[in-house]
Amino acid sequence: MLKGKNILIGVTGSIAAYKAALLVRLLVKQGAVVKVVMTDAAKEFITPLTLSTLSKNPVLSDFYNNKTEGSWNNHVELGLWADMMLIAPATAKTISGMASGFCDNLLQAVYLSARCPVMIAPAMDLDMFQHFSTKENLTTLQNNKVIVIEPNDGELASGLVGQGRMAEPEEITQAIVDYFGANKPLKGKKILITAGPTYEAIDPVRFIGNHSSGKMGIALAEEAYNLGAKVVLVCGPSSVASNDGIKRINVRSAEEMFNAAKQHYDVCDVAIMSAAVADFTPANKTDKKIKKSDANLAITLKPTVDILKTFGQQKKHQILVGFALETDNELENAKGKLKNKNADFIVLNSLQNKGAGFGHDTNQIQIIDKNNKITASGLVTKQAAAKQILEVILNTTHD
Repeated sequence: MLKGKNILIGVTGSIAAYKAALLVRLLVKQGAVVKVVMTDAAKEFITPLTLSTLSKNPVLSDFYNNKTEGSWNNHVELGLWADMMLIAPATAKTISGMASGFCDNLLQAVYLSARCPVMIAPAMDLDMFQHFSTKENLTTLQNNKVIVIEPNDGELASGLVGQGRMAEPEEITQAIVDYFGANKPLKGKKILITAGPTYEAIDPVRFIGNHSSGKMGIALAEEAYNLGAKVVLVCGPSSVASNDGIKRINVRSAEEMFNAAKQHYDVCDVAIMSAAVADFTPANKTDKKIKKSDANLAITLKPTVDILKTFGQQKKHQILVGFALETDNELENAKGKLKNKNADFIVLNSLQNKGAGFGHDTNQIQIIDKNNKITASGLVTKQAAAKQILEVILNTTHD
Protein backbone atom coordinates (compact mmCIF):
# COMPACT_ATOMS: atom_id res chain seq x y z
CA MET A 1 0.00 0.00 0.00
CA LEU A 2 2.95 2.34 0.61
CA LYS A 3 5.01 1.24 -2.37
CA GLY A 4 7.21 4.10 -3.54
CA LYS A 5 6.38 6.35 -0.59
CA ASN A 6 9.28 8.03 1.22
CA ILE A 7 8.70 7.94 4.97
CA LEU A 8 11.03 9.88 7.29
CA ILE A 9 10.84 8.68 10.89
CA GLY A 10 12.03 10.83 13.78
CA VAL A 11 12.84 8.92 16.97
CA THR A 12 13.17 10.80 20.26
CA GLY A 13 14.27 9.96 23.80
CA SER A 14 11.43 7.89 25.22
CA ILE A 15 11.26 4.35 26.55
CA ALA A 16 8.82 3.76 23.69
CA ALA A 17 11.71 4.20 21.24
CA TYR A 18 12.09 0.43 21.20
CA LYS A 19 8.83 0.26 19.23
CA ALA A 20 10.51 2.16 16.39
CA ALA A 21 12.20 -1.07 15.30
CA LEU A 22 8.90 -2.81 14.59
CA LEU A 23 7.47 0.36 13.08
CA VAL A 24 10.33 0.62 10.59
CA ARG A 25 9.95 -3.05 9.72
CA LEU A 26 6.20 -2.75 9.11
CA LEU A 27 6.60 0.31 6.88
CA VAL A 28 9.34 -1.34 4.82
CA LYS A 29 7.12 -4.41 4.48
CA GLN A 30 4.38 -2.15 3.12
CA GLY A 31 6.78 -1.05 0.37
CA ALA A 32 7.86 2.31 1.82
CA VAL A 33 11.37 3.70 1.57
CA VAL A 34 12.27 4.56 5.17
CA LYS A 35 14.94 6.86 6.57
CA VAL A 36 15.44 7.53 10.27
CA VAL A 37 16.59 10.62 12.16
CA MET A 38 17.34 10.18 15.88
CA THR A 39 17.97 12.58 18.71
CA ASP A 40 20.97 11.88 20.94
CA ALA A 41 18.61 10.96 23.78
CA ALA A 42 16.92 8.33 21.61
CA LYS A 43 20.24 6.45 21.33
CA GLU A 44 20.01 5.68 25.04
CA PHE A 45 16.98 3.48 24.30
CA ILE A 46 17.68 1.94 20.88
CA THR A 47 20.82 1.81 18.76
CA PRO A 48 21.20 3.45 15.35
CA LEU A 49 22.56 0.11 14.07
CA THR A 50 19.22 -1.60 14.74
CA LEU A 51 17.24 1.00 12.83
CA SER A 52 19.71 1.29 9.96
CA THR A 53 19.68 -2.49 9.53
CA LEU A 54 15.88 -2.60 9.41
CA SER A 55 15.47 0.50 7.22
CA LYS A 56 18.40 -0.39 4.94
CA ASN A 57 19.48 3.27 5.15
CA PRO A 58 22.01 5.08 7.36
CA VAL A 59 20.53 6.60 10.52
CA LEU A 60 21.22 10.31 10.95
CA SER A 61 21.48 12.24 14.21
CA ASP A 62 24.13 14.94 13.77
CA PHE A 63 24.35 17.98 11.54
CA TYR A 64 27.86 16.98 10.51
CA ASN A 65 29.18 13.76 9.00
CA ASN A 66 32.78 14.84 9.30
CA LYS A 67 33.59 18.27 10.69
CA THR A 68 37.18 18.24 9.41
CA GLU A 69 36.04 17.51 5.86
CA GLY A 70 33.11 19.89 6.06
CA SER A 71 30.47 17.30 5.11
CA TRP A 72 27.03 17.64 6.65
CA ASN A 73 23.55 16.14 6.66
CA ASN A 74 21.35 18.43 4.62
CA HIS A 75 18.15 18.84 6.63
CA VAL A 76 16.49 20.72 3.77
CA GLU A 77 17.04 17.83 1.34
CA LEU A 78 15.65 15.39 3.90
CA GLY A 79 12.58 17.53 4.39
CA LEU A 80 11.98 17.74 0.65
CA TRP A 81 12.66 14.02 0.12
CA ALA A 82 9.90 12.80 2.41
CA ASP A 83 6.30 12.12 1.42
CA MET A 84 5.49 11.83 5.11
CA MET A 85 7.41 12.75 8.26
CA LEU A 86 6.51 10.73 11.32
CA ILE A 87 7.89 11.42 14.79
CA ALA A 88 7.39 8.34 16.94
CA PRO A 89 7.83 8.44 19.82
CA ALA A 90 7.31 12.18 20.24
CA THR A 91 8.31 13.35 23.73
CA ALA A 92 6.92 16.39 25.55
CA LYS A 93 10.22 18.20 24.87
CA THR A 94 10.08 17.50 21.13
CA ILE A 95 6.42 18.52 20.94
CA SER A 96 7.24 21.76 22.75
CA GLY A 97 10.10 22.50 20.37
CA MET A 98 7.90 21.81 17.33
CA ALA A 99 5.16 24.12 18.62
CA SER A 100 7.56 26.99 19.40
CA GLY A 101 9.93 26.58 16.46
CA PHE A 102 12.87 25.87 18.79
CA CYS A 103 15.61 24.09 16.87
CA ASP A 104 18.56 22.54 18.67
CA ASN A 105 19.01 19.21 16.84
CA LEU A 106 18.86 17.69 13.36
CA LEU A 107 15.37 16.27 13.84
CA GLN A 108 13.87 19.67 14.67
CA ALA A 109 15.71 21.23 11.72
CA VAL A 110 14.28 18.61 9.37
CA TYR A 111 10.79 19.24 10.77
CA LEU A 112 11.11 22.95 10.11
CA SER A 113 12.19 22.18 6.54
CA ALA A 114 9.53 19.58 5.80
CA ARG A 115 6.94 20.41 3.16
CA CYS A 116 5.21 17.04 3.49
CA PRO A 117 2.45 15.98 5.91
CA VAL A 118 3.71 15.46 9.47
CA MET A 119 2.41 12.92 11.96
CA ILE A 120 3.41 12.54 15.58
CA ALA A 121 2.79 9.72 18.04
CA PRO A 122 3.16 11.19 21.56
CA ALA A 123 4.66 9.05 24.32
CA MET A 124 5.06 10.27 27.89
CA ASP A 125 3.85 9.77 31.43
CA LEU A 126 0.24 10.46 32.42
CA ASP A 127 0.84 13.76 34.22
CA MET A 128 3.06 15.07 31.43
CA PHE A 129 0.45 14.29 28.80
CA GLN A 130 -2.31 15.92 30.85
CA HIS A 131 -0.26 19.05 31.63
CA PHE A 132 -1.79 22.23 30.21
CA SER A 133 1.41 23.15 28.35
CA THR A 134 1.47 19.81 26.53
CA LYS A 135 -2.21 20.16 25.65
CA GLU A 136 -1.64 23.68 24.33
CA ASN A 137 1.37 22.57 22.30
CA LEU A 138 -0.60 19.71 20.75
CA THR A 139 -3.46 22.07 19.91
CA THR A 140 -0.99 24.47 18.27
CA LEU A 141 0.44 21.65 16.14
CA GLN A 142 -3.00 20.37 15.16
CA ASN A 143 -4.08 23.87 14.18
CA ASN A 144 -1.08 23.87 11.87
CA LYS A 145 -2.13 20.57 10.26
CA VAL A 146 0.19 18.26 12.19
CA ILE A 147 -1.62 14.93 12.55
CA VAL A 148 -1.58 13.62 16.12
CA ILE A 149 -1.97 9.87 16.67
CA GLU A 150 -3.48 9.77 20.14
CA PRO A 151 -1.60 7.70 22.74
CA ASN A 152 -3.29 4.69 24.30
CA ASP A 153 -4.41 4.09 27.87
CA GLY A 154 -2.43 1.55 29.83
CA GLU A 155 0.36 0.93 32.29
CA LEU A 156 3.15 3.49 31.95
CA ALA A 157 6.86 3.31 32.75
CA SER A 158 6.29 5.14 36.03
CA GLY A 159 3.83 2.51 37.17
CA LEU A 160 0.85 4.83 36.74
CA VAL A 161 -2.05 3.74 34.57
CA GLY A 162 -3.59 6.16 32.08
CA GLN A 163 -3.17 7.83 28.71
CA GLY A 164 0.39 8.27 27.51
CA ARG A 165 1.44 4.95 25.94
CA MET A 166 2.57 5.47 22.38
CA ALA A 167 0.18 3.92 19.85
CA GLU A 168 1.27 0.48 18.73
CA PRO A 169 3.35 0.23 15.54
CA GLU A 170 0.48 -1.56 13.76
CA GLU A 171 -1.88 1.33 14.59
CA ILE A 172 0.61 3.92 13.37
CA THR A 173 1.27 2.01 10.16
CA GLN A 174 -2.45 1.77 9.51
CA ALA A 175 -2.84 5.51 10.11
CA ILE A 176 -0.23 6.18 7.42
CA VAL A 177 -1.83 3.68 5.04
CA ASP A 178 -5.22 5.30 5.64
CA TYR A 179 -3.80 8.76 5.02
CA PHE A 180 -2.34 7.86 1.64
CA GLY A 181 -5.40 5.79 0.77
CA ALA A 182 -7.93 8.52 1.56
CA ASN A 183 -8.18 9.67 -2.07
CA LYS A 184 -7.90 6.24 -3.63
CA PRO A 185 -10.81 5.38 -5.95
CA LEU A 186 -11.74 2.14 -4.16
CA LYS A 187 -11.39 3.52 -0.64
CA GLY A 188 -14.15 2.08 1.53
CA LYS A 189 -15.11 -0.61 -1.01
CA LYS A 190 -15.12 -4.30 -0.11
CA ILE A 191 -13.96 -6.60 -2.87
CA LEU A 192 -14.17 -10.40 -2.87
CA ILE A 193 -11.85 -12.24 -5.26
CA THR A 194 -11.41 -15.95 -5.91
CA ALA A 195 -8.18 -17.15 -7.48
CA GLY A 196 -6.19 -20.22 -8.41
CA PRO A 197 -7.28 -23.80 -9.07
CA THR A 198 -9.24 -26.20 -6.94
CA TYR A 199 -7.98 -29.68 -6.15
CA GLU A 200 -10.70 -32.33 -5.97
CA ALA A 201 -9.46 -35.29 -3.97
CA ILE A 202 -9.66 -38.83 -5.35
CA ASP A 203 -7.82 -40.30 -2.38
CA PRO A 204 -5.34 -38.86 0.17
CA VAL A 205 -2.64 -38.77 -2.54
CA ARG A 206 -4.32 -38.00 -5.86
CA PHE A 207 -6.62 -35.25 -7.05
CA ILE A 208 -8.33 -33.78 -10.10
CA GLY A 209 -7.13 -30.26 -10.79
CA ASN A 210 -5.97 -27.85 -13.47
CA HIS A 211 -2.95 -25.75 -14.40
CA SER A 212 -4.09 -22.43 -12.89
CA SER A 213 -1.30 -20.65 -10.98
CA GLY A 214 -3.51 -18.03 -9.32
CA LYS A 215 -1.41 -15.21 -10.81
CA MET A 216 -4.32 -13.37 -12.45
CA GLY A 217 -6.55 -13.42 -9.37
CA ILE A 218 -3.74 -12.41 -7.05
CA ALA A 219 -2.78 -9.56 -9.41
CA LEU A 220 -6.40 -8.38 -9.19
CA ALA A 221 -6.29 -8.58 -5.39
CA GLU A 222 -3.04 -6.61 -5.25
CA GLU A 223 -4.31 -3.92 -7.61
CA ALA A 224 -7.63 -3.57 -5.76
CA TYR A 225 -5.72 -3.26 -2.48
CA ASN A 226 -3.43 -0.62 -3.97
CA LEU A 227 -6.52 1.33 -5.06
CA GLY A 228 -7.71 1.44 -1.45
CA ALA A 229 -10.16 -1.46 -1.30
CA LYS A 230 -10.58 -3.86 1.57
CA VAL A 231 -9.86 -7.16 -0.17
CA VAL A 232 -10.80 -10.73 0.73
CA LEU A 233 -8.93 -13.24 -1.44
CA VAL A 234 -10.19 -16.83 -1.43
CA CYS A 235 -7.34 -18.71 -3.05
CA GLY A 236 -6.92 -22.29 -4.16
CA PRO A 237 -3.51 -23.99 -4.01
CA SER A 238 -0.97 -21.43 -5.24
CA SER A 239 2.64 -20.62 -4.48
CA VAL A 240 2.17 -16.94 -5.44
CA ALA A 241 2.43 -14.60 -2.44
CA SER A 242 0.05 -11.73 -1.74
CA ASN A 243 0.28 -8.51 0.27
CA ASP A 244 -0.13 -8.86 4.03
CA GLY A 245 -2.87 -6.24 3.95
CA ILE A 246 -5.07 -8.59 1.91
CA LYS A 247 -7.22 -11.01 3.90
CA ARG A 248 -6.26 -14.29 2.26
CA ILE A 249 -8.21 -17.50 2.87
CA ASN A 250 -6.46 -20.57 1.47
CA VAL A 251 -8.68 -23.43 0.33
CA ARG A 252 -8.30 -26.61 -1.73
CA SER A 253 -11.62 -27.87 -3.08
CA ALA A 254 -14.50 -26.20 -4.89
CA GLU A 255 -16.73 -26.80 -1.88
CA GLU A 256 -14.21 -25.13 0.45
CA MET A 257 -13.91 -22.19 -1.95
CA PHE A 258 -17.68 -21.74 -2.11
CA ASN A 259 -18.11 -21.97 1.66
CA ALA A 260 -15.35 -19.42 2.26
CA ALA A 261 -16.52 -17.00 -0.45
CA LYS A 262 -20.19 -17.04 0.59
CA GLN A 263 -19.21 -15.81 4.07
CA HIS A 264 -18.13 -12.52 2.48
CA TYR A 265 -20.37 -12.22 -0.58
CA ASP A 266 -23.36 -10.51 1.05
CA VAL A 267 -21.28 -7.58 2.35
CA CYS A 268 -18.98 -7.07 -0.64
CA ASP A 269 -19.40 -4.33 -3.24
CA VAL A 270 -17.63 -6.21 -6.02
CA ALA A 271 -17.08 -9.96 -6.44
CA ILE A 272 -14.53 -11.10 -9.01
CA MET A 273 -14.63 -14.85 -9.61
CA SER A 274 -11.31 -15.44 -11.37
CA ALA A 275 -10.61 -18.89 -9.90
CA ALA A 276 -10.43 -21.90 -12.20
CA VAL A 277 -12.92 -23.97 -10.22
CA ALA A 278 -13.18 -27.66 -11.13
CA ASP A 279 -16.53 -28.43 -12.74
CA PHE A 280 -16.57 -31.97 -11.36
CA THR A 281 -15.40 -33.75 -8.25
CA PRO A 282 -15.16 -37.50 -7.46
CA ALA A 283 -18.49 -38.78 -6.13
CA ASN A 284 -16.69 -41.11 -3.76
CA LYS A 285 -13.43 -40.20 -2.06
CA THR A 286 -11.48 -42.92 -0.31
CA ASP A 287 -9.67 -42.45 2.97
CA LYS A 288 -6.83 -44.72 1.86
CA LYS A 289 -4.57 -44.61 -1.16
CA ILE A 290 -5.94 -46.56 -4.11
CA LYS A 291 -3.45 -49.29 -4.96
CA LYS A 292 -2.31 -49.82 -8.52
CA SER A 293 -3.64 -53.00 -10.14
CA ASP A 294 -4.07 -54.50 -13.58
CA ALA A 295 -7.78 -53.79 -13.46
CA ASN A 296 -9.20 -50.65 -15.02
CA LEU A 297 -10.16 -47.92 -12.59
CA ALA A 298 -13.37 -45.98 -13.12
CA ILE A 299 -14.02 -42.77 -11.20
CA THR A 300 -17.56 -41.49 -11.01
CA LEU A 301 -17.76 -37.71 -11.03
CA LYS A 302 -20.47 -35.35 -9.82
CA PRO A 303 -20.84 -31.62 -10.55
CA THR A 304 -19.34 -29.12 -8.13
CA VAL A 305 -21.31 -26.12 -6.94
CA ASP A 306 -21.42 -23.41 -9.61
CA ILE A 307 -20.13 -20.49 -7.53
CA LEU A 308 -20.61 -17.80 -10.18
CA LYS A 309 -24.16 -18.93 -11.02
CA THR A 310 -25.12 -19.18 -7.34
CA PHE A 311 -23.83 -15.69 -6.64
CA GLY A 312 -25.61 -14.42 -9.75
CA GLN A 313 -28.89 -15.77 -8.40
CA GLN A 314 -28.27 -14.20 -4.99
CA LYS A 315 -26.99 -10.86 -6.33
CA LYS A 316 -28.45 -7.70 -4.82
CA HIS A 317 -26.17 -4.65 -4.85
CA GLN A 318 -22.95 -6.40 -5.89
CA ILE A 319 -21.08 -6.01 -9.15
CA LEU A 320 -20.35 -9.59 -10.19
CA VAL A 321 -17.46 -10.43 -12.52
CA GLY A 322 -16.77 -13.89 -13.95
CA PHE A 323 -13.97 -15.34 -16.04
CA ALA A 324 -14.23 -17.58 -19.10
CA LEU A 325 -11.29 -19.57 -20.43
CA GLU A 326 -12.20 -20.91 -23.86
CA THR A 327 -10.61 -22.94 -26.66
CA ASP A 328 -13.22 -22.46 -29.39
CA ASN A 329 -16.20 -20.21 -30.13
CA GLU A 330 -14.71 -17.99 -27.45
CA LEU A 331 -16.83 -14.87 -27.79
CA GLU A 332 -20.10 -16.72 -28.27
CA ASN A 333 -19.46 -18.95 -25.25
CA ALA A 334 -18.40 -16.02 -23.08
CA LYS A 335 -21.53 -14.02 -23.94
CA GLY A 336 -23.64 -17.06 -23.12
CA LYS A 337 -21.92 -17.41 -19.76
CA LEU A 338 -22.47 -13.73 -19.01
CA LYS A 339 -26.22 -14.14 -19.49
CA ASN A 340 -26.64 -17.56 -17.91
CA LYS A 341 -24.73 -16.67 -14.75
CA ASN A 342 -26.38 -13.24 -14.36
CA ALA A 343 -22.95 -11.59 -14.17
CA ASP A 344 -22.23 -7.93 -14.88
CA PHE A 345 -18.97 -8.67 -16.71
CA ILE A 346 -17.20 -11.66 -18.17
CA VAL A 347 -13.44 -11.56 -18.68
CA LEU A 348 -12.60 -13.77 -21.64
CA ASN A 349 -9.28 -15.58 -21.96
CA SER A 350 -8.44 -17.73 -24.97
CA LEU A 351 -5.97 -20.59 -24.90
CA GLN A 352 -5.48 -19.89 -28.61
CA ASN A 353 -3.54 -16.73 -27.75
CA LYS A 354 0.14 -17.36 -27.19
CA GLY A 355 1.30 -16.07 -23.79
CA ALA A 356 -2.21 -15.98 -22.34
CA GLY A 357 -3.97 -18.33 -19.93
CA PHE A 358 -2.58 -20.58 -17.23
CA GLY A 359 0.89 -20.20 -15.80
CA HIS A 360 2.02 -17.17 -17.81
CA ASP A 361 2.99 -13.78 -16.41
CA THR A 362 1.06 -12.23 -19.30
CA ASN A 363 -2.54 -12.34 -20.45
CA GLN A 364 -4.74 -11.21 -23.32
CA ILE A 365 -8.30 -10.46 -22.33
CA GLN A 366 -11.64 -9.19 -23.55
CA ILE A 367 -13.98 -7.66 -20.97
CA ILE A 368 -17.63 -8.05 -21.97
CA ASP A 369 -20.42 -6.16 -20.19
CA LYS A 370 -24.19 -6.80 -20.11
CA ASN A 371 -24.68 -4.57 -23.14
CA ASN A 372 -22.15 -6.69 -25.07
CA LYS A 373 -19.68 -3.82 -25.08
CA ILE A 374 -16.18 -5.28 -25.37
CA THR A 375 -13.00 -3.79 -23.94
CA ALA A 376 -9.98 -5.65 -25.29
CA SER A 377 -6.31 -5.69 -24.36
CA GLY A 378 -3.31 -6.78 -26.28
CA LEU A 379 -0.83 -9.15 -24.69
CA VAL A 380 0.03 -7.43 -21.40
CA THR A 381 1.27 -8.38 -17.96
CA LYS A 382 -1.33 -9.78 -15.62
CA GLN A 383 -0.83 -6.70 -13.44
CA ALA A 384 -1.73 -4.47 -16.41
CA ALA A 385 -4.73 -6.69 -17.20
CA ALA A 386 -5.85 -6.35 -13.57
CA LYS A 387 -5.62 -2.56 -13.84
CA GLN A 388 -7.76 -2.60 -16.97
CA ILE A 389 -10.42 -4.84 -15.39
CA LEU A 390 -10.68 -2.61 -12.32
CA GLU A 391 -10.80 0.54 -14.46
CA VAL A 392 -13.83 -0.88 -16.30
CA ILE A 393 -15.47 -1.70 -12.95
CA LEU A 394 -14.71 1.77 -11.61
CA ASN A 395 -16.26 3.40 -14.66
CA THR A 396 -19.39 1.34 -13.98
CA THR A 397 -19.58 2.33 -10.31
CA HIS A 398 -19.25 6.01 -11.31
CA ASP A 399 -22.06 5.85 -13.88
